[in-house]
Amino acid sequence: MHAEDDDTATADSELMAKVWAAPVLAGPLPRFDPDSAPAAPGRLFAEWLGKALADGVPEPHIVTVSTAAADGTPSARVVMLRGIDSADCAVRFAGDRLSGKGRDISARPAAALTWYWPAHGRQIRMTGPVDLLGAEATRRDFLGRSPHSRAAAFTGTVSAPLGGPEEYERERRAAEELVAAQPERIPASHAVYRLRAEQAEFFQARPESWHLRLRYTREGDGWSRTLLWP
Repeated sequence: MHAEDDDTATADSELMAKVWAAPVLAGPLPRFDPDSAPAAPGRLFAEWLGKALADGVPEPHIVTVSTAAADGTPSARVVMLRGIDSADCAVRFAGDRLSGKGRDISARPAAALTWYWPAHGRQIRMTGPVDLLGAEATRRDFLGRSPHSRAAAFTGTVSAPLGGPEEYERERRAAEELVAAQPERIPASHAVYRLRAEQAEFFQARPESWHLRLRYTREGDGWSRTLLWP
């Protein structure tokens, strides 16, 4: 091993020592009684999301979307929640059909969603099939965004190699001019997706006791639920 490698290994060890010393689930954390949880998970998701917003939890509407490519290669990225259907335990998110996410969903129309709110010690996981919604849903989603956000969607080609900041600024200015001149225009590849959960899991940390995990599984028109070992 070279001296540079030794230095890197030492730095890694020192960094991990700081990681292990960092506080985790410092609380205070909300209480959760699984016996009092709703019969269906959509309502519980709405309750937890509403409390996170009311308590000022940073960006609780941000969710990690995990997909798999046609060859099974997994990938994940963070997106914004675009809609909920608590009665059916379904959620919406948006993206570009030409992006890695869009290509994955086209090849394998299913995904896993993960929310993590450290301030509440809560994690929510949903898995299920993903549908591509129609033109009207796409139109409402895109035109409901700010001009800056819409211009970003017209800037360059998503996930393609970028030559540098000059190229980005040139494309950004052109996109802003396009949005100003055609405010109703929608990118041809913009898409809104709907995941209908087949399973939904709720995790509540309890540092003073055992952590709680409650899993719902869709069965026909209803749901079964069970506690899981943490």
